[in-house]
Amino acid sequence: MIIGIVRESFPGERRVALIPASVPALTKAGFEVLVEPGAGAPAGYPDESYQQKGASLAGSRDEVFSRADVLFHVLGFGANPEAGRDDLPRYRPEQVVFGFLRPLGAPEAVAELARTGVTAFSIELLPRITRAQRMDALSSMSTVAGYKAVLMAADALPRMFPMLMTAAGTISPARVLVVGVGVAGLQAIATAKRLGAVVSAYDIRPAVKEQVQSLGARFVELPLETTQAEDVGGYARAQGEEFYRKQRELMARAVAESDVVITTANVPGRKAPVLITGEMVAGMNPGSVIVDMAAERGGNCALTRAGQTVSVHGVTILGAVNLASLVPFHASQMYSSNLTTLLLHMARDGRLNIDTDDEITRETLVARGGEVVHPRVLEALGAAAGESRSS
Repeated sequence: MIIGIVRESFPGERRVALIPASVPALTKAGFEVLVEPGAGAPAGYPDESYQQKGASLAGSRDEVFSRADVLFHVLGFGANPEAGRDDLPRYRPEQVVFGFLRPLGAPEAVAELARTGVTAFSIELLPRITRAQRMDALSSMSTVAGYKAVLMAADALPRMFPMLMTAAGTISPARVLVVGVGVAGLQAIATAKRLGAVVSAYDIRPAVKEQVQSLGARFVELPLETTQAEDVGGYARAQGEEFYRKQRELMARAVAESDVVITTANVPGRKAPVLITGEMVAGMNPGSVIVDMAAERGGNCALTRAGQTVSVHGVTILGAVNLASLVPFHASQMYSSNLTTLLLHMARDGRLNIDTDDEITRETLVARGGEVVHPRVLEALGAAAGESRSS
C-alpha cells in the first residue's frame, strides 16, 4: 500500500502530516511513502530529506491522489472546506484518509467527504484511553498552541514577564490568568511560569486543582455548583447559560487583577462559551493582553475577532487561530508520530485491518462505503438539518 503525503492547502498552514524521520517505520511495516514536491518545505523538511529516508517524490499533487491508497492530512476536508474543495474530485472510493476533519463542528462537510467513497478517520475523535496516548494528536497540537499563546502574549505585553532586581529598581512580575486547564492550559501555565510570571488558573473541574498547583500556579476557586463538570473523555462539559453568567460575575475580579488572560475553553461541536465580557475587558488595566485560543469557534471573549488583533479600552485582544501551525517544525514532528502510531496500530503485513471491534478504530472512523458511520457525527448531522429546517 502507498501512503500519500500532500502539501496542506489551508491558507497559512505550514505543518506537514508526515516528516522524514517517520518514513523508515512505515517502510519497515511494508508500506511505500509518496510525497508531493514541497509538502514539507514550509515546516522545514525539504524534499531531499524524504528521499534520503526512503520515500519517493511524486511528479504532482494529482499523482499522489491517484496512486495513494492512504492519504495523510493535517487539516482534511471537514476542517478545510473551502480550500480543500478542489481536492474532493481527486479522492477515490475506498481510499483511506486520516487527519483533523472537524466532524462535530462541520458534519455537512464530512458528509460530502463520505460521498466520495473514501474511508475517513478523524484524529480528533481518538478516545482518551491509555493505549491511545501516543496517537493523541489533539493533545499534541494543544501542547504546541498553549506554548505559542504565552509567547504571543509576552510579545504583545508592554512589560516583561519576570521579576528583575536591577540598579534602576525592582521590576515586578507579570500576572497571568489561564482560563481552562486542559492540555493547552497546562502548557500555557508551564510556559508562563518558565518566563517568570505569577500564574493563576481557573477551570470548572475541581479535579485539575492539583495539576495546576504542581506547576507552581494558584488555582482560582469560585463558589459555583456544576452538573457533571467533566465528560467521560476527561474534557470539561458544557454548562447552562445561567452557570456561565454567574461564572462571569465571580471571575471579573481575577480578570481585572491580571496583566495577561489566556482563554482555552472549547466544547467540541459547539460555539465556545463567552467567559470574558466587554465590561470585564473595560475593568482591566490599559496595556493588558487577552489571548483567546477559542477564537475560531466564536471566542471566550465577547470582543474577540477570529484571526485579528483588536484593541479595546487599551486592552489588546489576540484572536489566535491555528496556533500550532506557527511552530510547524515541532508541531509536524509530533503530529507525524501520532499518525504513524495510529496507522501501525491498524496495520497487518503492509495492509490496513479496519477492525471496528477495536475501540481506537471504531471511535475515529467517521465515513465508510459512501456514508457517515460515526454515531456522534450522525447526531450532529441531524441537529444541523433541524436547524436548517427551522431557519
